[in-house]
Amino acid sequence: MASKVLVVDDDAGMREALALRLADWGYRVVLAANAEEALRQVRAERPDVVISDVVMPGTSGHELMRSLLAGDADRPVVLITAHGTVEMAVEAMKDGAYDFLEKPLDHDRLRATLAAAERDGRDRQSAKSLEHRDGGASGFEGFIGDSPAMRKLFDLIREVAATDATVLITGESGTGKELTARAIQRSSRRADGPYVAINAAAVPPELMESEIFGHERGAFTGATGQRRGCFELAHQGTLFLDEISEMPVALQAKLLRVLEDGRLRRLGSDREIAVDVRVVAATNRPPDRAVEDGRLRQDLYYRLNVFALELPPLRQRKSDIPLLVEHFLEQCNRRHGTSVERLADGALDLLMAYRWPGNVRELRNVVERAVIVTKSGEIEAGALPSFLGAEPAQRREVVLPVGTTVAEAERELILKTLEQTGGNKAAAARRLGIDVKTIRNKLKAWDES
Repeated sequence: MASKVLVVDDDAGMREALALRLADWGYRVVLAANAEEALRQVRAERPDVVISDVVMPGTSGHELMRSLLAGDADRPVVLITAHGTVEMAVEAMKDGAYDFLEKPLDHDRLRATLAAAERDGRDRQSAKSLEHRDGGASGFEGFIGDSPAMRKLFDLIREVAATDATVLITGESGTGKELTARAIQRSSRRADGPYVAINAAAVPPELMESEIFGHERGAFTGATGQRRGCFELAHQGTLFLDEISEMPVALQAKLLRVLEDGRLRRLGSDREIAVDVRVVAATNRPPDRAVEDGRLRQDLYYRLNVFALELPPLRQRKSDIPLLVEHFLEQCNRRHGTSVERLADGALDLLMAYRWPGNVRELRNVVERAVIVTKSGEIEAGALPSFLGAEPAQRREVVLPVGTTVAEAERELILKTLEQTGGNKAAAARRLGIDVKTIRNKLKAWDES
């Protein structure tokens, strides 16, 4: 089901325009004209994300945010304003704002922010549910798991969180890289500081430098005001750079300099600004391969890879699946008003046998779908997607003879994955941990050869 967004703004025109934009993006939208109405809507509608104007008659958006976070610290709140200042943004981020955006809104940035807020909101709900478990033995900082691989990961997170070391998180898509970054921040001495996340794959290349370093008024066409970048917003806190290998290579050199010197220049400025930021980066590509392919600068890789954390895929910790299923059932029942309590043995057997190329995220989606179609308190095997019951060799194995070249193996793997996803390139890209653009380019090259 689509996420629900509450828009709070005293300007009716702005409110309606934003509602139409969000509806076009597939969100369910709830509206409020002031803070008092917003609080009523939150109680009645339980939105997943709140977008609020800052300057409103009566209670300000900032005060509304404090009230919302006091009631539910796991609901992301995005503040927007046409009258922003650096001081206002700093205070908002320190008080818990998920992001602080200036009007007129950059719709690409807003859409990326909402997508990240949705994911993070779901992850943070995990931490809340753990409080009702057996004192945390089955999880840590929002993670669910009690397998040896996860216990080792929890120990490593605790160790590195006690330092200020730069961290590079690797792992397949859906293994919990942003959840790991959050766990590091919450367990560190910077826990009370801001946490800022940016996904390099979600930001257009031409906007990336401004997003990270900020800009001055007039720095480029459309720069109508001063804007602080992610490093400044994360001052005395943590900056999470997701999909770092998707960042333009030319910009990686500037990033390296900030990591080395702790100083940056906004676009269009000749003044350096000192920043105190702990950087956590992540990639779902093997970083050494990204270096070989020229997508990641070698010197930046060495600078980021001070402390490496490799997240185990779900197929390597299958003993955690029953715990994860129990947790997702609780989440889905709250979200959809259902009362599904368990899986039948046959259904659990199917989940345990599957290799989960999409990892925990794929498992969550499968459980949610099963909850929606189940009419009783127990999920039967028939409520699960048919691909879970496919023959193992047909479903997930690619057999290659000795002597197969890397290029031939790559082609076979991509084509087999496309076959299993019914030609859906986006789904195939997610399973393979690569870009959709990469698949398109490969297919085009193979057609032309």
